[in-house]
Amino acid sequence: MGLLGIFLSLILLMYLAYRGINVLILAPLLALFAVSMSGGLPVLATYTQVFMKSLGGYVITYFPLFLLGAIFGKVMADSGAARTIAEMIVKKVGAERAILAVVLACGVLTYGGVSLFVVAFAIYPIANSLFRRADVPKRLLPATIALGSFTFTMTAFPGTPAIQNAIPMPFFGTNVFAAPILGTFAGLVMLAGGVMWLNRRAAAAHARSEGYGQHARTAADSSLAEDADLPGFAVAILPVVAVIVLNALCTYVIIPGMDAAYLADAKYGATTLPSVAGIWAIIVSLTVSILLALGLNWRRFADVKETVNSGTMGSLLPIFNTASEVGYGAVIASLPAFAIIRDAVLSLFPTNPVASLAVAVNVLAGITGSASGGMSIALNALGEQFATMARDQGISMELMHRVTALSSGGFDALPHNGAVITLLAITGMTHKKSYSDIFVVAVAIPVLATIAVILLGSLGL
Repeated sequence: MGLLGIFLSLILLMYLAYRGINVLILAPLLALFAVSMSGGLPVLATYTQVFMKSLGGYVITYFPLFLLGAIFGKVMADSGAARTIAEMIVKKVGAERAILAVVLACGVLTYGGVSLFVVAFAIYPIANSLFRRADVPKRLLPATIALGSFTFTMTAFPGTPAIQNAIPMPFFGTNVFAAPILGTFAGLVMLAGGVMWLNRRAAAAHARSEGYGQHARTAADSSLAEDADLPGFAVAILPVVAVIVLNALCTYVIIPGMDAAYLADAKYGATTLPSVAGIWAIIVSLTVSILLALGLNWRRFADVKETVNSGTMGSLLPIFNTASEVGYGAVIASLPAFAIIRDAVLSLFPTNPVASLAVAVNVLAGITGSASGGMSIALNALGEQFATMARDQGISMELMHRVTALSSGGFDALPHNGAVITLLAITGMTHKKSYSDIFVVAVAIPVLATIAVILLGSLGL
């Protein structure tokens, strides 16, 4: 019954999340449902001592990244910097290459630390106008934004401050630049493969005389004001560049040179500098870049306090959603029946923990509809075993990190994914019209890129 309870709770989590019920309610209820079906286990103790403890631990570790990322994204959007960057890329690439222009604009912003939700809202009015002028079917727009925001800059390119690239660090003792060559290769596969697919779809639509189409205006369409006081490109791009450069400097120069012997003290967690260096680097780079963006664009904000407050509040739901999924995973991992699932996952590829890890993360990201949530569940439940297996077999921890991040960005973008649902709402499209292309560029191609990295990694590349 215990195993049945786990599977039923997973199925209900996926179905009810797709139906729009918030995971803050679903995760604890379904975790305790699985506990009750295991028989004889204390429900209340499991909730307070396992679920909430795991949820709290995740918030303690990653809240600064969610908070600073949300504020940075809001600052870039409200200052007009995000729009300036997007319009410059569109101008340089050319309206005739509408798909590539939108993908690159989204990619630059997300790689620079701007939240994918902020990017979707900021880019959509520009992208929609561009697609209309180029007569590219609007049904391809969600997939185009998804390609630039949910894929190569989220999980593949080294140095990205995305939370999906930060979560594996404490498990493998790595940093956000882990496996840079393989990460870049995977990112280019996603970028090139996705753009080729979308261009092919656009060409096929053109051949049958399908143009942009007739579509009702959405609330996001009205946000493109022609008389906005926009910053110049240099001013707009500088905070984005600062995130990447400062992240690298902190990771490789500043933080490694610090005397941090005090971290061994129990009041600082009895930890080591390498264990916290990656998180510190992102915190410093985002904080400095927020201050830089505020200083450069001060007069362009209608209300700086409102911008910062809005960004702050915007960070709360994402982190607590993810932390709730982590709590759910901790409860499931504590059940006796989970040992059967654990042994099955570990035995999938007994001589290749990299492949087993990829399967585990992809499956859990697909079930939860969350890249960070699925990855966190997998690592909290099995990370130690995978790390031990990798060390015993001489497998690089950097490869483990990169494959973990890549795997989180595969099955996560199934139809019930919150980002997919939000993106379709922003663009005024539906699953029926646009999801098939989202699936190709945000699920199928990233999974193929992950497989390629695993194969190359097995060859020692």
